[in-house]
Formats: sequence, C-alpha cells, structure tokens
Amino acid sequence: MNTFPSPTPPAPNPADRARLVARMRAIVGADNVLTATADMAAYECDGFTIAKTKPNVVVFPTTTEHIVGIVQACNELGSPFLARGAGTSLAGGCVLVGGGVMIALARMKRILEINARDRYAVVEPGVVNVWLTNALKPFGLHYAPDPSSQGACTIGGNVATNSGGPHTLKYGVTVNHILGVELVLPDGRVVTCGGPTEDTPGYDLVGTIVGSEGTFGIVSKVWVRLTKNPEAYRTLLGVFETIDDATSTISDIIGAGIVPAALELLDKTMLSAVEAAFKFGFPLDAEAVVIMEVDGLAAGLQDEADRIEGIATKNRAREVRKANTEPERMALWKARKQAFGTIGRLGFPSYCTQDGVVPRTKLPDIMRHIQATAKKYNLGICNVFHAGDGNIHPILMFDERDPAQVKAVLDASHDILSECVALGGSVTGEHGIGVEKIDFMPLMFTADDLNYMVRLRTAFNPDGRCSPGKMLPTAGGCAEPSVVATKPARRAAV
Repeated sequence: MNTFPSPTPPAPNPADRARLVARMRAIVGADNVLTATADMAAYECDGFTIAKTKPNVVVFPTTTEHIVGIVQACNELGSPFLARGAGTSLAGGCVLVGGGVMIALARMKRILEINARDRYAVVEPGVVNVWLTNALKPFGLHYAPDPSSQGACTIGGNVATNSGGPHTLKYGVTVNHILGVELVLPDGRVVTCGGPTEDTPGYDLVGTIVGSEGTFGIVSKVWVRLTKNPEAYRTLLGVFETIDDATSTISDIIGAGIVPAALELLDKTMLSAVEAAFKFGFPLDAEAVVIMEVDGLAAGLQDEADRIEGIATKNRAREVRKANTEPERMALWKARKQAFGTIGRLGFPSYCTQDGVVPRTKLPDIMRHIQATAKKYNLGICNVFHAGDGNIHPILMFDERDPAQVKAVLDASHDILSECVALGGSVTGEHGIGVEKIDFMPLMFTADDLNYMVRLRTAFNPDGRCSPGKMLPTAGGCAEPSVVATKPARRAAV
C-alpha cells in the first residue's frame, strides 16, 4: 500500500521505430508525420522547459479515426504515446517520458456545431480558445474559461489541465463548462461521456476525465457549455501602498457576499514591466494594484461597484480608478492577460513561474512568505495572479547561466509551494502536476489516496502506455531517468 507503480513502457528500438513511422504514414499520410531531429526540437517539452525528451515521431491526426489507428498501432508495436495541444502548459504535461509517439492535435481544429438555443458548442481538441470566443460573438454568447494563454492554448489542452483564468472566479474553471467528451481509450476504443444535455445519470465520468492530464485517453471531441454575455460591466483598478492592504481588500470583498467576475493582483515589479510595454498609465510608485470587475444585469451593478470601491477605500486604497468605456476596459484586460510576455523588459534572461493556491484569507501570509523567500535566496520575484481564487503565480527571475542561481530558484520554488500546502492550499491551481510536481503528491495525499488514484488510472490505462510517467509518484522514486534536465532555470509562461 506504500508504493505507487507507474509503468513506463520502453520506447521502440531503431527497427521498431522504422515500422512505427511507416505505420503512422500509412494512417495519416506522409505530410502529417514528422521524424527529422530538427523538427523534434519543437516537441521535446511544453512551457515547462526543465524536462525535455524528444519523441520518436510526431504525428498529426485530423479525425477520430486517425487517432484510433495511431493508438492501435502503438499498442501493437509496444510504443508509449501522448497527446499534445498547443504546448502552452507549464508543468511538463507534454513531455513524452521515455520517448515514443507524440500525437499532435493542432490540425483537429474545427468548430463542428454552435447551438445557440441550447447553449452548447461541439469542437475538436485543437480549436484555440480565442477562436471559439470570436465565433460566438454574433450570438451574444461566450465560453467562460479564459486562460491568460487564451490566444494560443487549445480547448483540448484546457480539458487536460482543467484550466482557469481571470474570470473563473465567478464562472468556474473548465470542468464547470464541459458537458461531454469523446475519448479514445488507450486500447483504441472510442467512448462518449456526457453530451449536449445539462446532466446525465450515473457517475460523473466527464468530471473525472477533465484535469486527468491525458492519462485516461485522448480527447477527440468536446461539448462545451455556452454562457450568455453579461448585460453590463463595471471595472475598477484599486491602487495600494502595501500588498497587505491589497490582499485584505480581496478577502473583504468576498466576505461581504459580493461575487466579482474577476479580482486580479499585480505587484510593483510586474507593473513596471506591463507599463513599459503597454503605456496604460499604471502607477509605478504603488506596491500593488487590483483589477476588480463585476458584471451582470445593469440594474444594481453600480451599487455593487460602489460597495467594492468602499471596501478598497476602507483598506487604505490610495485611489480607485474606473474604466469608463469599453475600449478602456479592453486595454486594461489586454495588459493583464499579456503581462507574462513583458517580463523580458525587467532585464533578467530567465524566469520561472510557479502555480500554487491558498485560501483567500491566507493571501497576506503567502505574499509575506514570497517576499521573505526572495530575500532568503537573493532572487527577484514579481507577482501577477488570480487573487480572487487564491491562485498565486510568483515569477522567479534569474540568470540560468549561473548554476548557483538555478539551484536557488528550484529551492525557492519548493519553499513557496510547501508553504502553500502548509497554509491549507495546493501546489497547483491550473497548471497541473505533469512531471514537475510529482514530488509534492505525497505531501498532499496519503498513501491510500495515491493508491486509489493509481487504481483509477489503471482502469482507463492498464498498461501505462498513454502519457506515461505523469501526475503520480513511481515505485522507485519520483525522478524519471529518461527525462533530461535541459536549461532547468527557464520556464515560459503565458
């Protein structure tokens, strides 16, 4: 009961690889198969570049039937396989541990149906999140989960990691907006869980699959719930002299019974980068700003906004600015959602973005811990995060060419995530476990918990051939020798 088996089938040898490549070409055509070493470089990792493993072959299916054929061939030849979306995930979920077949879903990019009356859409897994948003505009509807990587990430990837985003404080994360999935099981069978109706009898298999990080099978079609656009918005920017005042405001807003659409915090260092990029007019002498948005029916919405302004003022906000027009609101959200892309302006060659969660009332505690950690390890750390959810994203900045700084960043990251758990939180809010955070699973779960998770995974994926080496600790320890640490200091983020 104290070991956590995670079988990792060996990658094919050269002779088997040649047979595998030939089978892939026969299934999807030569133009949908990559084998050159240079081509593999783009698929050896996701946004978490600590761990890199080149696949043996990358194949691009365009239909469910293609996925079935690929999976069946992998089983016949004993090859591991893994599905990949846009590669924007941040925990190594797209690392093909041990090598094998990378099933890239980017060419399965059709919006198959929009049913405005019943408020659902059917999409393929390679549909980019913002494409769906744009397609729904004429109907006055939207798909609520809006990760900051919305312009690049795919619906299939959102399903795999149960992505969040700024507006999921009110509307919920991905699992709250997925009605059904078509899943190609690791043995090649195709099953449909859920569908266009709001609820179905039996076990919630859709909820089980969403967030399973591809370890249960390959999602080939998704039914998503659509939400009516709000009638009106009120968007405020609270300016604070201290992080404590900003985080206290967030807790007090929720404690007052107000459910904002979003509460996002940017600290002073992050503001300097964002302002340099977007010239929005952020106050560079403030320690933090909080974007506070409410939406819904126009009647009564201003009263809610006024209450929020009052709470911010009570917590010593220096000023509360208002986005008075839709262009002003959109400019503010553009600055927030593209904040990570501005970090290069701070002058550090490398950065590492963490993803932890604490109860909202513990935000002041974790922010003080992050500040102390920065001093302890002599690191630059800036912060921009989904404060309303308690989902923090400290960004650790350094020079990856300096081994001492690399070690400091890894140690600091461990300290921050450990403190999240100690405060009653989690080591991930939306990035997932992948290969990065496997070591933390025994810290969060008992041996019995983990063994039941293994049993559940085994029910879907008995041979461990589908997305091997992810999420759960192995019997021999958490490190996978086939995953190579390359430039371990750098982590992309969106």
